[in-house]
Amino acid sequence: MATEPRQIIRDLAAGVIPADSIEAEQQAQILAWIDSGAPLFRVVKPATPPQHLAVYFALLDDSDRSLMLVDHVKAQAVLLTGGHVDDQEDPRVSVVREAEEELRLAAKFHNVAGDRPLFLSVTRTRGQDSHIDVTLWFILAASRHQQFEADAVEFTAVNWLPLEGTDWTAENFDPHMARFVAKLIAELGVQAPTSEI
Repeated sequence: MATEPRQIIRDLAAGVIPADSIEAEQQAQILAWIDSGAPLFRVVKPATPPQHLAVYFALLDDSDRSLMLVDHVKAQAVLLTGGHVDDQEDPRVSVVREAEEELRLAAKFHNVAGDRPLFLSVTRTRGQDSHIDVTLWFILAASRHQQFEADAVEFTAVNWLPLEGTDWTAENFDPHMARFVAKLIAELGVQAPTSEI
């Protein structure tokens, strides 16, 4: 018997090991939302229901420890690539679909988390039609030297930024980005460079 989408989503969210009290609090909020029977999927663009499920996927180049980010037109922010989870869709399928749609890229999940989310968040979006995204953050293996065909309608720029040395707290990033990168660095076992005294 096939597992219901709501149970798949619950299992994915419950499987995340929170890195801090904010992520733990948001995980509890997400699980309560799933268990409440509330609608999980966006069914009418741009924001119906006003809280719905989304995915991010971080393209990680291990060779130089960098992440690919895009300057997103609608969000007016520099973000990881991703999108909304379609009605009744497994979020892992959403990642594969969005990677193909947005970048013409065959998704390959990174071994740091496999096909499970590494991080999760609850965020009110910016700009017109603001709503709440419940986002599962996945990691994909990639190389900055790969050929990408970034969707020019959605993105004005594509950049690779180093894990260390980037101010991830900058206002133009997702508000959870610094916490996500800190967790990713810890999971990779990569130490941030220390300053010389």
